[in-house]
Amino acid sequence: MQPLGEHVHAERAALDAGAATVVDTSIAPPTAHLGALGTTGLTAYAALTRTAPVKEGDVVLVSAAAGAVGSIAGQLARRLGASRVIGSAGGPVKTRKLLDVFGYDAAVDHRRGDLPCQLAEAAPEGVDVYLDAVGGDHLEAAIGAIRPGGRIAMVGAISGYNATRPAPGPDNLFRAAAQEATLRGMLVSSHFDLFPEWIGKAAGWLADGSLRTEETVADGIERAADAFLGVLSGANTGKMLVRLGTDR
Repeated sequence: MQPLGEHVHAERAALDAGAATVVDTSIAPPTAHLGALGTTGLTAYAALTRTAPVKEGDVVLVSAAAGAVGSIAGQLARRLGASRVIGSAGGPVKTRKLLDVFGYDAAVDHRRGDLPCQLAEAAPEGVDVYLDAVGGDHLEAAIGAIRPGGRIAMVGAISGYNATRPAPGPDNLFRAAAQEATLRGMLVSSHFDLFPEWIGKAAGWLADGSLRTEETVADGIERAADAFLGVLSGANTGKMLVRLGTDR
């Protein structure tokens, strides 16, 4: 028995074969199956094709846009016909990366504050689709900018995950009603049937370089907790991964 107060770091696990998923490493590197070809890529695809489908000419807003889901969602929105794609991220390094690497038309820096004002400058005529991974003030700002018939995919609320008290909710929900907008939650596990379709498309885009991705890697299982907390604080660009077996 492990003494109390000590931690066990395991790099291997045994499980039934039926609980494992075989991935094809000939179509993309193994790490891609944890990011772009995994559930994060599928989240972006399901959100923008099913939950809040993008239509030709839409203005699309994505929060946490430099993260694992958001960095793919912006590029996907463009492929789906969006006329303008706007991303929110924290700090000048990430917002510049949205423009230079991930193909966004405009970037909002939430660390500068006054999200409604920044969003009004980036999307003066409002937004049609919003992929919400943050909640709180981001959701409120998006509702304030939503156009008639707008669609909001609620895939996360990271602003409240580490809160010690309930985070304030949007105080403008009636505007969503007045604009006949849709706010719809989603769990990626409800859309696993889309995996073959998504991988079939995304693997080709990765191969030809038209789908840009990044990874933030922490070395060693002992850094897993720090890596997880880093996701909550926005320390990552793209997918956060923990690399095992760094001594081999």
